Amino acid sequence: MGDILFRSTVHAERLRFTQEPQTAVRFPGTGKRESTSHSDRTHLPDPVITGQEYQDVTVAYHLATRLTREPEAGRSGDDDTDGCG
Repeated sequence: MGDILFRSTVHAERLRFTQEPQTAVRFPGTGKRESTSHSDRTHLPDPVITGQEYQDVTVAYHLATRLTREPEAGRSGDDDTDGCG
């Protein structure tokens, strides 16, 4: 069984969205898993307002996933997703 932990932090002095952002977290492959993900935002509301300029923005993103059992034999599994986000 393997564990994956991912963290990323981005910062922007100025940020403006021309369209409403659409995000998704996917875990393609086989096998059952337990997963979590979340973001910590500074000076960036959820949801954002299209056209609004935000200043001194920081987003820290965290993702963790682990297999809870072995993949089933003979399964290709390209469609296995997790609803985290």
